[in-house]
This record gives sequence, structure tokens and C-alpha cells, in this order.
Amino acid sequence: MNDMDRSASLTWLLLNQASGSNDPDRVAVLVDALAAAGRPASRVVSIPDDALPTVAELDAAGVKVLAIFTGDGTVNAAVTALAGWQGRVLVLPGGTQNLFAKACHGDLNELEIVARLGEGGLADLRRPLIRTAHGDALCEVLAGPGAHWSDVREAMRDLDIGAVASSMSTAIGQSATGPQVAVVDPECGKPEGYPAVRIHLGDAGTGSCLVIDGYGAEGLGDYAMQGLALLKRDFREGPHDELGAASAVVCRSSDPIELMIDGERATGASEERFELHPCEVVFLGAAGQPL
Repeated sequence: MNDMDRSASLTWLLLNQASGSNDPDRVAVLVDALAAAGRPASRVVSIPDDALPTVAELDAAGVKVLAIFTGDGTVNAAVTALAGWQGRVLVLPGGTQNLFAKACHGDLNELEIVARLGEGGLADLRRPLIRTAHGDALCEVLAGPGAHWSDVREAMRDLDIGAVASSMSTAIGQSATGPQVAVVDPECGKPEGYPAVRIHLGDAGTGSCLVIDGYGAEGLGDYAMQGLALLKRDFREGPHDELGAASAVVCRSSDPIELMIDGERATGASEERFELHPCEVVFLGAAGQPL
């Protein structure tokens, strides 16, 4: 682990009971794997019953590695609360899309990642983030009425059929007729804007730029494809325009801009600025991977 003393690498494991990773058998296998790799979890933190760890709490306990086995939303919340921590964060794929875990490790699963950790096969990984007025994004920001598709995902995760139908109707309507979002700095794309503008890290996530994509639709077929892509957060499947790259991006709309920050919803102002910014947390990873 580079300059870190392996023998002193006290490890905690963070779980989320609402995440797809909260299967007792799967967690038990992971805990055993950490022990076999020489990184036994001295404490398992399970939210929402437990609070997210703080820098002071981790330092007081002597923790050197925080393993996070959750989805992207909890990864974001945990990491952004640890700015300035001198330990290392190991993000494991414990949710649905696991975009940040893929950025750190490619398509390795949690057991393969832990095995590499035990073999000394992971290195310090420093990544940037996207700074917004409503919180930092480690992976991506989606700006525009297309962000309503995240409400459909939440309803599906809660197995609420009524909420799925209602939120899907709203998402389709907003994507089709809601206020469009234009990229005004740098000025690019359609002047009238798009139902969704995606801003994400370029250069395999290593952070020399923000990449801008505009998602639009010409008919019912395109709306269906776009909705499915937004729902899955597999944006490359949806019809879109590649608008360019910049270190900062300003978006504007006639109404408050709906946002999806690492998959979590927020509502912004009618003009929002997104900037490339260093992340003050060091991760353990195999290599930078494209998002």
C-alpha cells in the first residue's frame, strides 16, 4: 500500500442496509475474505443504524483503511464527509451500477479486489471530483428534467409498484416537455438545450477535464431508449450528442434545474456551475477506468 505500514492497517467495513449488498451471506463471505487477506474488519459500520464514520472517529480508533461496500450514493456521502483524512478508502461494488468501484477497479468483484489488497496489488489512487453548489459528485452529474428518472429507480428499489407507475409517468412527461437545459459556458450543443446534460470525468476518470454529453429525443422510440438508459445509469445506451470537454461547465434553464448527483436527487437554481476539483481523499485501486 505504498508508504502505508501494512501491519498497522486497521480496517473498518461500511455497509448500507438499504443497498443491494446487504445480503447477510454475501457480507459474511466478504468479512471472511478481508480476514484471509490480512485485513480483518475490526468494526462493521452499518447505516442507517450507525452514523457515517468521521475523520475524528477513524483517527481516534487508528483506522488506516475504510472499506465501503455500498452503492454510489452512500460512497459519495461517506467520502465527501472524509475530506482531508490521511487513511485510505477502498470502494467495493456493493450497489447496482457501482460506477465509482468500476472507476477504481474495472470489472473486478469485491472478492477479487480484496484478494488483490491482500497481495499488495492495489496502489494509491488520487482522483478529482465535480464540485457543485449542492454537493460534490465523485462520478457524474445529470442536469435537467431527465433527472426525474432517479425517482423511478428509487421506487423500483423499494418495490412500490404504485410509486413506480407514478414516477415513471412524471419522468416521461418531464423528459418530453420539461424545461430544457442549455450549456452556456463553454457554449456548445443545441441552443434550445436538452432534457438531460451529463457532466462526467474524462481521461479514464483521472480528471484532466469534464466531459459534456447532451441527451435528447426525437420521438417515442428515442424517449423509451433514453428513459431506459437514465434508469439504468448506463448513459452510453441512450441517444446523445458529445458536446466537448472543459474544466468548468455552466448550464442554464428557464426553471430551477433538476439534478442527479451520483444518482441522488437535488434541485438547483436556473443557472448552475460545475467545476473540476481535487478530491481530498486517497483511494486504493487497480487503475483509473473510464466511466
